[in-house]
Amino acid sequence: MAEIETDVLIVGTGPAGSATAALLSSYGIGNVAINRYRWLANTPRAHITNQRTMEVLRDLGRDVEEEAYLHATEGDLMGNNVFCESLAGEELGRMLSWGNRPESRAEHLRSSPCHMNDLPQTFMEPILFKTACSRGTQARMSTEYIAHVEDAEGVTTTCRDRLTGREFEIRSKYLVGADGGNSAVAETCGLPFEGQMGVGGSMNILFRADLSRFVRHRPSVLYWVMQPGANVGGIGMGLVRMVRPWNEWLIVWGYDINEPPPEVDEAMATEVARQLVGDPELEIELLSANTWTVNNMYATHMQTDRVFIMGDAAHRHPPSNGLGSNTSIQDGYNLAWKLAHVLKGAAGPKLLESYSAERAPIAKQIVTRANQSIGEFGPIFDALGLTDSTDPEVMQENMEKRGDRGEAAEAQREALRKAIEFKRFEFDCHGVEMNQRYDSEAVVRDGQTDPGFELDAELHYQPTTWPGARIPHCWLFRNDGEKLSTLDLCGKGRWTIFTGIGGEGWVEAAKEVGPEMGVEIEVHVIGPRREIEDHLGDWARLREVSDTGAVMTRPDQHVCYRAARAPGDPAAELRRVLGAILQPTR
Repeated sequence: MAEIETDVLIVGTGPAGSATAALLSSYGIGNVAINRYRWLANTPRAHITNQRTMEVLRDLGRDVEEEAYLHATEGDLMGNNVFCESLAGEELGRMLSWGNRPESRAEHLRSSPCHMNDLPQTFMEPILFKTACSRGTQARMSTEYIAHVEDAEGVTTTCRDRLTGREFEIRSKYLVGADGGNSAVAETCGLPFEGQMGVGGSMNILFRADLSRFVRHRPSVLYWVMQPGANVGGIGMGLVRMVRPWNEWLIVWGYDINEPPPEVDEAMATEVARQLVGDPELEIELLSANTWTVNNMYATHMQTDRVFIMGDAAHRHPPSNGLGSNTSIQDGYNLAWKLAHVLKGAAGPKLLESYSAERAPIAKQIVTRANQSIGEFGPIFDALGLTDSTDPEVMQENMEKRGDRGEAAEAQREALRKAIEFKRFEFDCHGVEMNQRYDSEAVVRDGQTDPGFELDAELHYQPTTWPGARIPHCWLFRNDGEKLSTLDLCGKGRWTIFTGIGGEGWVEAAKEVGPEMGVEIEVHVIGPRREIEDHLGDWARLREVSDTGAVMTRPDQHVCYRAARAPGDPAAELRRVLGAILQPTR
C-alpha cells in the first residue's frame, strides 16, 4: 500500500513544477512536489522573463508579481545587446533588445499590463515554490523519482529518500513530470521525441567581479565577445552575461563536443574571464563552474492518460531567445486548470487531451526557434570576415578592415549593421513570446476564420479575440476610477464572459449554467454607467464583436468562444459551448 496519497504528484520543483504546484494549490487541488536535490536552483540558468510569464505570476496574485519585480533587473537595464572584441576592447556594434527599441517599447506597452525583466532562476524558483507551499503543496526535498506504474484509476510512483536510501510509494490520480532535460518520467512513459541531444558543448563560469566601469555606459544583459582563435579555435565567440548588476556574471564558453568536457578550475576560469573582459589583471571570485550540452529535441506528444511532461522534460533547447523557463511556466498554466476541473468533477478526462494538442506545437516552435537563432550569428561572422579563413591572424585582420576607407569597407560595415539588426529574431522576438493561438477541442470556433498575421508573426504580437488566442490586453476602469487590465478581469480559475450594453442576458445565463456545470463563470458588462467602463475606447476596438456579443475566456485567459451578437437563448448557447469543451461524464 502506498505510503502517501495525493491528487497530483509533481516530479521536479523548477519553474515548471513549482508553477504547476502553485496553480494547483491556488485552485484547491491537493498535490505533492518532490525534488531529488536538497534545495532549489543553485545556478542562475534561466533569466529572461517575458510578459506572458509575468501575466501568469500576476494571475497567481499581485503580491507574487510584485515580489518578482522586486528581485528582477528592470527592462531599461537589459537593452544594449553588445557585440565586442572584449568588454574593455573595441565595440563592433549593438542593438536595442528586449523591448527597448522605441517602436518595440510601444508594442510591449500596448500588449500587456506586465513588464519584461531579467529574473535569474535562483530568484524565480523560490518565489514560485514558496507560493505553492504556502497555499497547500506538500513538498519533499532529497526525494528521487525511481519509476511509476499507471493504471485505470491512477499512478503509483516509487521514490527514494536520498537521506536514508529508503524506497517508498506515492499514489496519485495524476503524475506531472517536470524533471528536466534528462527526464526519467518521459523515458518511463516512452513518449515520442524528435531531434537530437548533445549537438554542442558549453561551459558556464559563474563569478563575482565589479565590471561596472566597462558597462555603465551601455547596460545590458548580454555582451557577445569575438576573439578569433580563442575558445576551441575558429571564430572564438563567448558570452559575458550579467546576472546581477554589475558585480555578478556568467561566462558561457564553448568546448568541442567530440572531446571530454574540460575541468574548469579557478585558474582556468580566471584566465577565461580576463580574456573576455579584456583586463589581464582582473581578479574574480569564482562561484561555480559546470559544463552542459546544447540540445535540439522536443516531444511530439506530451502525455499518456494520467501522466504529463512539461518544461525541459518536453522541450530541450539552448538558451537562445530566453524561452526556456517562460515556456515551462506557461506549460503549467495550461495544464493546472484542466487537472483541477477534472479532479473536481466539472470536466471529463477528455479535456486533458487538449494539453498535448495545445502545448506540443509550442514545444516544437520554441526548440526550432532557439536553435535557429544560434545559426543566425552566421551573417555577423560573414560580415566580419571570420569565415574566410581559419588563421586567427587573418581573421583579426579581416575584422579590422571595417574601419578602412573604400567601397569594400563600406560594404562590410553595411553588412555588419544588417546582420546585427537581423538578430532581432533572437533578442526582440515579441511575437514568439506572445502569439500562441491554441487549436484543440478546448476551443469552440464555430467556423470563424483564422485572422492570420499582418506582420511577421515571430517579431510582432498581434492581438485578436479569435478563439484560441490569449485575450488582448487593454486598460479598463471601474466606476470608482480603479484601472484594470482585461487580464485582471479573467483567470484565477474562473471562466469569464466580456460583453456590453444589451448583452445582459449573458449574466443570467452564467448564473444558471455555472452551478449546473460545476464551474464559476464571471460576466463583465462593459459600458457607460456600468461597473466596468471603456473610457479609452480600446476594448471596443479590440473585442471584434458587437455590444451584445461575447468574448469568453478559459481559466488560462485564452479565448475559448466568441459570439458576434447575443443569441436568442444565451443559456442554451453557454451549455453547448461548455459541454463541448469540458465534455463532462455526468
